[in-house]
Amino acid sequence: MQLRPAIAILFALLAVPLESHAASPDSSSNATPSSVAIVELFTSEGCSSCPSADSLLRQINLKQTNAGQLVVGISEHVTYWNNLGWKDPYSSPVFTDRQSVYASRLSPEGSYTPQMVLNGRDQFVGSDGPALERALRDDARREHFVLRIVSSAPASEGIDVKFAFAGNPSKLLDIIAVLADDTDRSNVLRGENSGRQLQHVSVARSMTRVATVSDGGEQSVHVSFPEELSTGSGSGHHLILFAQEPHQGAILGATTIPF
Repeated sequence: MQLRPAIAILFALLAVPLESHAASPDSSSNATPSSVAIVELFTSEGCSSCPSADSLLRQINLKQTNAGQLVVGISEHVTYWNNLGWKDPYSSPVFTDRQSVYASRLSPEGSYTPQMVLNGRDQFVGSDGPALERALRDDARREHFVLRIVSSAPASEGIDVKFAFAGNPSKLLDIIAVLADDTDRSNVLRGENSGRQLQHVSVARSMTRVATVSDGGEQSVHVSFPEELSTGSGSGHHLILFAQEPHQGAILGATTIPF
């Protein structure tokens, strides 16, 4: 794929894949990200403007910037395009409602696709590479807390997870767990993208609050699999945890592991 010049500048900053410093307690300190940037993409297979944003997310997901930020993307497929010719198989009212809450605080124009929200603070058009670059630079200067997964193990219809949080936030934080498909594809038969094969990364299949934290320490939680998640098909998945201020405020720490 040929990148527009402004976006190519952004990707010159993004070079280190997650696997080079993933989830191992023996990882060297210079491979540890300085912070994690959760990039939520609100998208839909019924939207003809969304494939370019899906492509941008593919290029940045699980990469690290020169400032040391690990970029963790989450594709959240909304439902309000579903009655316009094509029902998005990955869409959920959970993500439509989540975008609506963000819109009430961040976007006077209301909900739209494609939209990116970075760490619950900055919103911009989901295909706008320069806006993403500016948001990443701004976020690198902000305070973040450390959230890490200590251990995880398969359990009955889900995963048992022990996580550790380090910090003293000024308010109680929600710990949100996301189960995501690493990649998904669809052959779209109707609607604005009719005849196209669409590709997605880090497609959220569930998003739930599993705990709260007010100071440092460890907690154990169970994250249940949604019915539509297939763990035996050979396709990969990630568990994403992030610590977010109440009412979908700022995301102040995050981590992810494959499963």
